[in-house]
Amino acid sequence: MRALSTPRRAIHPRPRKLPVVAIVGRPNVGKSTLFNRIIGERRAIVDDFPGVTRDRNYAEAVWDGRQYIVIDTGGLDTEGNGGLEASVQDQSRRAVEEADVVIFLFDGKSGLNPLDAEAVDLLRVSQKPVLFAVNKLDSERRADNLYEFYALGLETLFSISAEHGLGIADLLDQMVARFPELPAVPNEPPEEKKIEAIVRPLRVAIVGRPNVGKSTLVNRLLGYERSVIDATPGTTRDSLDAPFELGGEACVLVDTAGIRRKARIDDRIERFSVGRSLKAVDRSDLVIHVIDGSEGVTDQDAQILSYAVDRAKALIVAVNKWDLVLTSGGDPEKYRAEVRYRLSFLDFAPIALISAATGYGVRKLLDTAARLVRNYRGKISTSAFNQALQQITRAHSAPLAAQGRAVKFYYGTQTASGPPTFTVFVNRPDAVSESYKRYLLHHLREELGFENTPIRLHLRSRREERSSHRGHIN
Repeated sequence: MRALSTPRRAIHPRPRKLPVVAIVGRPNVGKSTLFNRIIGERRAIVDDFPGVTRDRNYAEAVWDGRQYIVIDTGGLDTEGNGGLEASVQDQSRRAVEEADVVIFLFDGKSGLNPLDAEAVDLLRVSQKPVLFAVNKLDSERRADNLYEFYALGLETLFSISAEHGLGIADLLDQMVARFPELPAVPNEPPEEKKIEAIVRPLRVAIVGRPNVGKSTLVNRLLGYERSVIDATPGTTRDSLDAPFELGGEACVLVDTAGIRRKARIDDRIERFSVGRSLKAVDRSDLVIHVIDGSEGVTDQDAQILSYAVDRAKALIVAVNKWDLVLTSGGDPEKYRAEVRYRLSFLDFAPIALISAATGYGVRKLLDTAARLVRNYRGKISTSAFNQALQQITRAHSAPLAAQGRAVKFYYGTQTASGPPTFTVFVNRPDAVSESYKRYLLHHLREELGFENTPIRLHLRSRREERSSHRGHIN
């Protein structure tokens, strides 16, 4: 029997001091279903096949006015056989060590299992507050299955059905009652509290094809083994959130499943994983796209990056395993030039050469990411923007419109940030060619200090200032 182990590295401190709840249990007892029920959305993959969840999956939730972090885990099994399975077990044990309260699930459908008794003994050793719940009791016929679990010597058992929401309220009431007491904090002005409530945390998504080192990079950035690492492509199946700090700002780091071409996706779980990865890109502010340095840029890398560019995400191309490229005589400048050639549509994104395994280049990657985020959320005064716009359009005028009429740019203003978005009023928006739009975007980045940052430009007719925009440029 394996005891709960001490992490090889210290747990990275959470930017926000919230109570942590870990959901554990044997494989396929309904942990991910309960996780989704608690947070109110389908964040974790749910499937009847045991072992779908492999990494720790974090999310914030609120119950009875108390905010907390809930962790979904892989199956807590006392008979790990090494390899990938042992890594999954280790992730579950780390979640228990990090938690303030543990929810342990039994399977009320299949009944008491000998491994349940061993797992209960392990949790008693942990000396953490543990709530024991029997899941899948969603009918009168199964209700009596609750009593056989009292043979484990437990005083209180919760009868629940995570799928149908039965008994969840009583379980969460008792969970909150076991949270640590809130520390005393100085009174804050109402304005500060209101601002804190509406600011969405920064989201950084790590994406790329399978087995390029995304999870290794996540673990390197966090300073502990957050994600399961295995040589088998596709080890990460879910999009996994973890608290993180970037440039002194609290944010969420998202490790995603590898994205393949749809024609190569013949597994139902993997199809769902790909969908979650693309959704992670949609809800992120910064996308770090990891490519395998020894393989170079592939068509699939270009497709993923194009998806992110279309959504105007801040982007970094991280060339991983650069230490292996160097041993074969790789030249940094030539390699970057080749990447630029293959990704000609991505002229603004920086290229970072890193080794997630050794840590080479990771500090510089973080510094670049912090700078990009500042620019991505940056704001420019109206006077500064119009001064830059006048200089750019005077240096190179737009081609004449129909009947030889000149295209006139009147004025513009910033209308959004994240990404920086500007609305410019023009006499003939439809007469501005695509090549001239690219010229404007390129030079606006230079003049406004938005190098390496996507910006959006809306062209509108001055006579239609209250109508929808006619042109939209990324």
